Amino acid sequence: MRNTGRKSVYCVEYVFVTNDNSSEDKMRRVNIESVQYGLKLARTIFSSDGGVLLAQGVELRESYVDRLKNHGISEVYLEDDISEDIAVSDVVRDQTRNEAVVLVKKLMSNYQFTESIDVEEVKKTVNKILDELLGNDNILYNLSEIKSVDDYTFEHSVNVCILSLITGIGLGFDISRLRELGTGAMLHDIGKLCIPREILKKPSQLTVEEFEEIKKHTILGYELLKKSGRLNLASAYIAFGHHERYDGSGYPLQLKNENIQIYARIAAVADVYDALTSDRVYRKKLKPNEVFEYITSLGVHHFDPKVIESFVKYVTVYPIGTGVLLNTRERGIVVRDNRSRPTRPVVRIVYDDNMKKQAVPRELDLSEQTNIFIVDGCEL
Repeated sequence: MRNTGRKSVYCVEYVFVTNDNSSEDKMRRVNIESVQYGLKLARTIFSSDGGVLLAQGVELRESYVDRLKNHGISEVYLEDDISEDIAVSDVVRDQTRNEAVVLVKKLMSNYQFTESIDVEEVKKTVNKILDELLGNDNILYNLSEIKSVDDYTFEHSVNVCILSLITGIGLGFDISRLRELGTGAMLHDIGKLCIPREILKKPSQLTVEEFEEIKKHTILGYELLKKSGRLNLASAYIAFGHHERYDGSGYPLQLKNENIQIYARIAAVADVYDALTSDRVYRKKLKPNEVFEYITSLGVHHFDPKVIESFVKYVTVYPIGTGVLLNTRERGIVVRDNRSRPTRPVVRIVYDDNMKKQAVPRELDLSEQTNIFIVDGCEL
């Protein structure tokens, strides 16, 4: 077996203590290349080892930004004048998400030494995530977490678990089925432990032979989970079937429609959404609205329509705290989501059509403005 984990460097320089909670309702998401030094970080950034890379409230310096880039961080949340009263919340607490990422990394980094999967720890973590989701009166996946290219595999596993659970809740699954779904979803990529790291991390297009090797992670993952002896086979099957496609174009068995187990059909949508909205070593991520459009249009051939219907109810098209360009050529920041009309959120106009910053930004509820609409995401 090969170890796919990459050791994250814990840097004492990056541990800061702050009691400033003002930025909890004052934040916007920006590309790290657009960061203005001197602005405050509005959301703590964690490493996959459980440490704090940079704490909320810290004023950003060039050296801090450079270290974040070296950790594969491409975006951050900033506090500034145009983000006043904008609260970006996650569907689960930062601590819970961070603990889950640390657990997945431990499982996938230590497997070659123990050759066993601690399924019970995964189940406990899934239960904690599930409790928080079920205790949330208004579940909305806002793509709020800060992702690292280096830690993609671990963060991806947790995100697929969360997205799968949200979809399962929407489909009316009971607690028992949700636990099975969440546990299998968190372990869906465990078979990549058996794939050579140089293939997984290859920064260019795979050869036919290399892609065939990658495809083996579905069968190998299923076998690993069966061997653990502590996982329901319905959960283990997610590792096997999450790359099957509704039209029969997937792998490893080219199964179609209802012949694909329901948990695998759910994880398939979650897997593609998170993969496409994440930076990878070989490509840049797509915008959330582009991925949303793919899943709801082209994706109808690849995914179960019932699963898509549930999934899109709980995922934002234009995440709160991100910049958008309107057809009026004005630029603004998404302030609130409209659940009934997800493509038409409330937008705070920051720049006019001549890129002149507004002294007093105004807010537009696009659900009430039939002639104004978003044409693209943008940096402000």
